[in-house]
This record gives sequence, C-alpha cells and structure tokens, in this order.
Amino acid sequence: MRVIAGEARGVPLSAPRDRATRPITDRVKETLFGILGERVPDARVLDLYAGSGAIGIEALSRGASAADFVERGRPALVALRGNLERTHLGERARTHATDVERFLETDAGPWDLVVADPPYEGHAIVAPLRAAAVRLAPGGVLVLKHFWRTDPPAIPGLAVTRQRRFGETMLTFMEATNE
Repeated sequence: MRVIAGEARGVPLSAPRDRATRPITDRVKETLFGILGERVPDARVLDLYAGSGAIGIEALSRGASAADFVERGRPALVALRGNLERTHLGERARTHATDVERFLETDAGPWDLVVADPPYEGHAIVAPLRAAAVRLAPGGVLVLKHFWRTDPPAIPGLAVTRQRRFGETMLTFMEATNE
C-alpha cells in the first residue's frame, strides 16, 4: 500500500496488523480518486472508520485542504499517525480517537467529501450516514465502501450517483441533494 499521486506520491503506508482493519487496495483507491477527479483539490475531507488513513492521506496528497480522520482502534491509530508523519501531511490533518457516531454528534463540518469504510459485518451504518449527510457542504459527496451484496441504505438528502465493484468490495457514490 502506498500513496498513488500528488505531493507524497510513492510513500509507502503501513497498515495495522489486526483483523479489524481492511486496508484499501491501490487499485480500488486509484479508481476512487479517478472518479472523484477535480472534487479533491481544496476539498475538506472526512475519513470515517479511517483505519490506516490511506484514503484521507491520498486526498491530502492530491491537494485537499484538510482532512479529519475518525478511528477508535488503537492499532489503526498508531498506523494512521505514523503514516501522516511519514508523508509529512499532518499539518492539514486532525485525528479523532473516538467512535464515529460520537464524533458525528459534535458540531464539526461541513465537508466536501466524506468517505466511510465501516466494518462489513456492522448493521448500524444508517445513523452515521444520516449524521454525515447533514454535515456535507452543498454539492458534497459521500462515498461508502461496503460488501458488494449489501445494498447501501437510502439516506434522505443523498442520491446514489454511481457504483463500482471490485471483487467483494463495492464503492457507492452519493451526492448531496437539496432535500
């Protein structure tokens, strides 16, 4: 796993060695950012269930103005903080060592881009997605990484615009609507 493009291009990223984290593959990450394209420069990014931080770090490397990383697992936090240090992108990053739902109860935001990579076996994703949706900036995008056989929940204020499948992984892109 590495940073694919931008100012930290080629920097290797470490991942926690626990089973609670599923690192994103370079292929999936490259497609994700290819689809997002020009939405990334100057964007305010929220990386939920951040794990090693690979997605938010890629966004920072590609010119995002700031990124918030939300992760509660200690091994993942160690990897995330090490990756931010190794890439020298920590000045534009904030890590939040807390539960996603607890973080989303705060007044944080708005964000232009929210990426959520919840545990595949988790069934309580609706509340965090609803909370994240109301904190999206106008025209913002939420990307959900999930098991391909699990349909993403319908969230008021978000419209599914695109889906891409990679083996067992699905990326669902949702845009903020004016509802």
